[in-house]
Amino acid sequence: MRWIVLVLPLCLLTVPAAAAEGDRKLNVVFILADDLGWGEVGAFGQERIPTPNLDRLAREGMRFTRHYSGAPVCAPSRCVLMTGKHLGHAEVRGNQQAKLKFPQFTEGQYPLSQQALSWPMLLKKAGYATGAMGKWGLGPVGSTGEPNRKGFDLFFGYNCQSVAHSYFPPHLWRNRERFVLNDPPIPGHLKKPEGEVKLEDYQGKQYAPKLMIAEAEKFIAAHAGGPFLLYLPFIEPHVSMQPPAESVNRFPKEWDTEVYRGENGYLPHPRPRAAYAAMISDLDSYVGRVLTALDLAGVSGRTLVVFSSDNGTTHDRPANPKLHVGGADPKFFNSTRDLRGFKGSVYEGGIRVPMIAKLPGKIMAGTVNETPGYFADWFPTLCDATGIEKPEGLDGESLWPALTDGTTHARTRPMVWVFPEYQGQVAVQIGDLKAVRTGLKTKKPGAWEVYDLVKDRGETKDIAGENATFIKEVESVLRREVDNNDVFPLTIPGINDSKS
Repeated sequence: MRWIVLVLPLCLLTVPAAAAEGDRKLNVVFILADDLGWGEVGAFGQERIPTPNLDRLAREGMRFTRHYSGAPVCAPSRCVLMTGKHLGHAEVRGNQQAKLKFPQFTEGQYPLSQQALSWPMLLKKAGYATGAMGKWGLGPVGSTGEPNRKGFDLFFGYNCQSVAHSYFPPHLWRNRERFVLNDPPIPGHLKKPEGEVKLEDYQGKQYAPKLMIAEAEKFIAAHAGGPFLLYLPFIEPHVSMQPPAESVNRFPKEWDTEVYRGENGYLPHPRPRAAYAAMISDLDSYVGRVLTALDLAGVSGRTLVVFSSDNGTTHDRPANPKLHVGGADPKFFNSTRDLRGFKGSVYEGGIRVPMIAKLPGKIMAGTVNETPGYFADWFPTLCDATGIEKPEGLDGESLWPALTDGTTHARTRPMVWVFPEYQGQVAVQIGDLKAVRTGLKTKKPGAWEVYDLVKDRGETKDIAGENATFIKEVESVLRREVDNNDVFPLTIPGINDSKS
């Protein structure tokens, strides 16, 4: 009998562990806070509210100090984030309810179109498992903008921003299935002009945030083999203020000298300052649970974690000038530090947001980066991070070089905000200079204002009179970069008058 001996190369029989690990695709976790101010995180200067997990993320990653949201309010900011189109090109430029244009829907916001391309769609096409837990706001269930049609295998959370005003809502959505939570639910808006305000009067049976973070932990465990994308648009600290009593009681009783009765909207609360701090503290705890879940799954080393906020902290209302919308008190917490404006404004306090990114071995730990960037940049950045080819027509530019080499980069493209709400506003940032116009939907639109954000990030000194050439450059940018949008129209004097 003759024997045939096959000698196989060793490389066909064994694969070195390091090589196998290196061949695995990068996971992505993108965490988005709701109405979190630039100064409401310890790593960005917050002194009253402890945020140990976000501070850990900053120690283990990179903190960007000149990062901006896509818009000063929820839906358009998320549209810019998902599509890589700034507000001059974005389909969604305001918080319009879907039912105004599509009466068949009873909840949800104006939807992204079928043609709108999102980066989760590209990651899914590339073989990623894709999940989202939190608040959507870009199209009702059954519309062209629902999460399942924009790249997510699994969505669990609030489809509608208005439903998300309550932390004890009637339902959440699991993909296209209504997931009943509270019967009866707790409404997100009530007033109590007289009598005792009790925390327990505004608490229901099932607290939605606890369910959403638990779902996120399950997703990480289930997809540890990767690759996966996990998008976590949490609802904290957007009012109403309904955190559990145990969270509120962690903060000093001396903080609150008067109750909030709902006069500035949303729900009353006996301890509004403690409640607001509790929401941010709870948000921080969710970040900690995500980081722990990544560690337990053994995937922290190959997971890019990004944290930011959709816009600045909430603005004031005249009914109670001591407090802001929903009873929040940004002055007490120094929520914007020295920045001007709040949510709903294209001044820095409305759009400059905290941003932290972590990726061991790629992003240098404990670093601070002053590269100017905004939500339109995340589409090309995540394409570069995951090795996916970038589509044509994106407005942002990749932050990946700044993230991975640790140095501050100059932008080659202007940053643009065209915001038709809150009386109509527009802003353009080129280099260190930023131009702003407000009141565009009033009888007397404001003139151009110009600020040097390096010398004057608080926007206290208008230097428009010294920068006529810059204003002409800004106007040229707007003529080139602003498309008509019949759903969210805005006339910019001297720019698109003839097209409106």
